[in-house]
Amino acid sequence: MRQDRFRELVRHRLRLERGRIEKQAPYVVALAYPSPYRVGMSSLGYLQIYRAIQGDRELACERVFLGDDAGSGRLLDAPLSYEGLRPLSDFPVIAFSVAYELELAGVVQMLEAAGIPAPRTERDGRHPLIVAGGPLTFSNPLPLAAFVDAIVMGEADTLAVEALRVASGTSGRANQLAALAKMPHVFVPEHQEDAMPPIAQCDDALLPAWAPIQTPDTELSDMFLVETERGCSRGCSYCVMRRTTNGGMRIVGKERLLEIIPADARRVGLVGAAVSDHPEIVSIVESLVARGAEVGLSSLRPDRLKEPFVRALKSAGYRTLTTALDGASDRVREILDRRARTTHIVSAAELAKKHGIARLKLYLMLGVPGENDDDVDECARFVSELSRICPVALTVAPFCAKRNTPLDGQPFAGIDVVDARIERLRRGLRGRSQVRATSARWAWVEYVLAQGGVREGMAVGAAVADGGRFAAYRKRLEELPPIAKRKQLVIIRSEAAEGRRHLRWLAPADRAEP
Repeated sequence: MRQDRFRELVRHRLRLERGRIEKQAPYVVALAYPSPYRVGMSSLGYLQIYRAIQGDRELACERVFLGDDAGSGRLLDAPLSYEGLRPLSDFPVIAFSVAYELELAGVVQMLEAAGIPAPRTERDGRHPLIVAGGPLTFSNPLPLAAFVDAIVMGEADTLAVEALRVASGTSGRANQLAALAKMPHVFVPEHQEDAMPPIAQCDDALLPAWAPIQTPDTELSDMFLVETERGCSRGCSYCVMRRTTNGGMRIVGKERLLEIIPADARRVGLVGAAVSDHPEIVSIVESLVARGAEVGLSSLRPDRLKEPFVRALKSAGYRTLTTALDGASDRVREILDRRARTTHIVSAAELAKKHGIARLKLYLMLGVPGENDDDVDECARFVSELSRICPVALTVAPFCAKRNTPLDGQPFAGIDVVDARIERLRRGLRGRSQVRATSARWAWVEYVLAQGGVREGMAVGAAVADGGRFAAYRKRLEELPPIAKRKQLVIIRSEAAEGRRHLRWLAPADRAEP
């Protein structure tokens, strides 16, 4: 009965889709996303790989998603593809797109529900080859290596198709893995253990990525998604996509963007790590508004929110101006190497009020290395004053150190510490600002995986088998030896006039284990 309901849901969703690429080819792979349909179909990276595979002469793909009822505690039904309603286990290759650490559980759930052993070492030639890529590969995909046979590192616009061609043109599992291991930017754990190759960078001529399918049944309902730039020119010490990661910021020109965006697109999402840093962003937004489109941007930097830009955003349909406060105080923002200052946030609030934008939404991290209660109190005082200008909402996320960043290796502040600081902030802002926070408990899990390796990945599999609740993760992860503490180079102050950075070695503080 549940499978009958699922088939009806798939038919309903397919009827709502526009732009789907119908395709027949000699070799069909499963393109899997380890979160539900509404999330996966809002992922530009996933849809870019879909478009690349469907554009290849010899390959085709069928999409498979984690069930909508994942996390409900019930056993999942065997995953079926959307295009052909084929079981996941029927495909010769399963290609996963994984965005971040907590989606590893979705990989495990989908494989196990399909009758495919999730641990890589328990599979053989009778099982599909499992390949993965996605944003997680820019930081630390080692926990993912517990479950997948090959990992495409970095920008996979064409590399994913090349890897699938190699798999399709090679017979025998051992031969497939050997061939994939010879490819630049492809990590095959069986051959390379933890010696990961460098992150791939696609040819700039292939930019921008854009989503071929639009549907109302997503987190970004009916939006045409397109990237305005790739990478970032900034050096934020916590960010995986900082300027040193993959060639800095690569701009897509205005004319090229307007040529790609359909003239009849009513909702357009401009995507990238630093969209508001695009030198032509105001003109791009104004041009789309002139077409009658509502426009959304994935990132707004507070120092870019000047009068013409905010006016353009209002005309594009913005009712909430969303930007990042990042650290709780100016001192903490120096540790994070953020350009944003309180003057930028105050100016954004004043411009929001002037142009009739209903409220200002600020993203904030708590638990940053070196942060203390005084910083939290400073944040509460500042946001209280800000709320006198226009309504303010805070969204708080616990800080998680990531590999491939200057703050790699810094400890998690502690679940109790983060929860206490969130509550301190709430008390300081009671009646003045709404404060919403993501779970400190799950942020700790994310942190352990972000800093971990294959053994942490296997702990995810065990936790999922134990029911997938936080207690199961805590038990399994705490059974492992602790992550080694390392000294880490941290930017603490900038001297732009002298064109240099003042650096010191900041040893991780001794903190209570979460």
